[in-house]
Amino acid sequence: MEEVKTASFGKVTTKETTTVSGAEAVIKCLLEEGVDTIYGYPGGAIMPVYDELFKYQGKIHHVLTRHEQGATHAAQGYARVSGKVGVAVATSGPGATNLVTGIADAQIDSTPMVCITGQVGSHLLGSDAFQETDIVGISTPITKWNYQITKASEIPEVMAKAFYIARSGRPGPVLVDITKDAQFASLDFEYKKCSGIRSYKPVPELNLLQVERAAEIINKAKKPFIVFGQGVILGGAEDLLKEVVEKTGIPAAWTILGLSALPTDHPLNVGMVGMHGNYGPNMLTNECDVLIAIGMRFDDRVTGNLEQYAKQAKVIHFEIDPAEVNKNVKADYPVLGDVKESLKVLLEFLKPSKHEKWHQKFKDMYKTEYEKVIKGNLDTSKENLGMAEVIQEINNFSNGDAVIVSDVGQHQMKACRYGKFNKTRSNVTSGGLGTMGFALPAAIGAKMGAPERDVVAVIGDGGYQMTIQELGTIFQTKVPVKIVVLNNGFLGMVRQWQQLFFDKRYASTEMINPDFVTIAKGYHLKAKKVTERNELKDAVKEMMESSEAYFLEVKVEQEENVFPMIPTGAAVSDILLE
Repeated sequence: MEEVKTASFGKVTTKETTTVSGAEAVIKCLLEEGVDTIYGYPGGAIMPVYDELFKYQGKIHHVLTRHEQGATHAAQGYARVSGKVGVAVATSGPGATNLVTGIADAQIDSTPMVCITGQVGSHLLGSDAFQETDIVGISTPITKWNYQITKASEIPEVMAKAFYIARSGRPGPVLVDITKDAQFASLDFEYKKCSGIRSYKPVPELNLLQVERAAEIINKAKKPFIVFGQGVILGGAEDLLKEVVEKTGIPAAWTILGLSALPTDHPLNVGMVGMHGNYGPNMLTNECDVLIAIGMRFDDRVTGNLEQYAKQAKVIHFEIDPAEVNKNVKADYPVLGDVKESLKVLLEFLKPSKHEKWHQKFKDMYKTEYEKVIKGNLDTSKENLGMAEVIQEINNFSNGDAVIVSDVGQHQMKACRYGKFNKTRSNVTSGGLGTMGFALPAAIGAKMGAPERDVVAVIGDGGYQMTIQELGTIFQTKVPVKIVVLNNGFLGMVRQWQQLFFDKRYASTEMINPDFVTIAKGYHLKAKKVTERNELKDAVKEMMESSEAYFLEVKVEQEENVFPMIPTGAAVSDILLE
């Protein structure tokens, strides 16, 4: 202990500081930020931090993943369901570069995450030393902020900034790279949480006039349409969104990451927009007179051909990140600010309405979609099991209360389209980056972030094998996740495109798969394989009622396609039903 005298308003006060190593300071910073779980993989350049972590067992739970990419996805899953900052730790060189995919995924999907990497000693920087990689340079385009620490004294301030930047405003990933000598050196530890950074304004000040103008346009609209995204969830504005929808009677659709902000069975929830979204929301985007975008960024998978996207509509855009306004779609009435504050003010200006005739159009188009697409997907008389049938069976046992973590591909679209979601933060998937291999490690993090909830990972046979080693993490931690692999023997989404646009030339998309059940049993997991429809219900029941981790493989139709579908370069109103 060392006493440090400081002047405060003319008085002299005494503060106690503790002399610790840089490595221990890192752990103390995590504790100060309320971190209880971290995911990582040790190595030479981060070993001092792991040595100190060993002393803090019981205070911070470290999860040893089987690959550093798994650590980032697990941290993402944890963050997405808990609302906290996820933390991933790795060593230098290949350890650090293995984090890159997860960091990029978190950046585009606005997931708060702090990645801590070890680095070679500062005297070796730039010398191509063993396991030296310029991870700061590599990660600059895919992080919200990054920093290399070369002095132990920098650790408390930099870590405080890292957590503040990761969680504030539009969330995102931050990387802190710490040289090995900085981990060994000593400092007088004192931690002060960061509450602001000069020149960084994470939340734009709300302009009341902008909100009032937006409300005026909404009140006058004859065919208003709401599209909401993950910003509603990140801003904790789900209840306010529901109030807006119910007060105005405006049909509301979701982006893939906005799913679960409004219960899927809400009468004004009209489904998903985008490439594989619902028929009505896509078609009527090009018929509405006012398009109200809330916490979404007009991703190309949502808009299709921008030259033909909602050209007839006045666009109102509620957004926290100024960089997203007018980036893809011009906003006639932008409303910058925190979505919770914005919607709360908006409600005061909105007039009650119904829009029943307009809403009926969505209902009519749903009937068309049901007859041409949905009915066939749920048809139990066809020869082979369909993916939607499996999702429906999961719904029957989860009652819409489970967290569904999906990978990327056909199964992802089926899980989002046919899954039932009653609670917010229930849909965890890789949206903007489309990362195969995301689901298995993300499900581990999701279950640890919400241990009281059932977590079901829905994965294709292709993506599953990209991070299959994380079964070892499940075995070691005993985390009771439920894993469903929909096995069609193909890289299904790529095969679908090859069928439709490349004359059925299935180049390198057929999968010759191993015995997944035997592999799961090798990790001492309960496992079962379903090949017949009459086996499905009992198998899903057994899985959902299991108190332990459970692996279920379901053989599904090999050449099943996902419809509706908007072909690349087409307008949203060019959506195909078959």
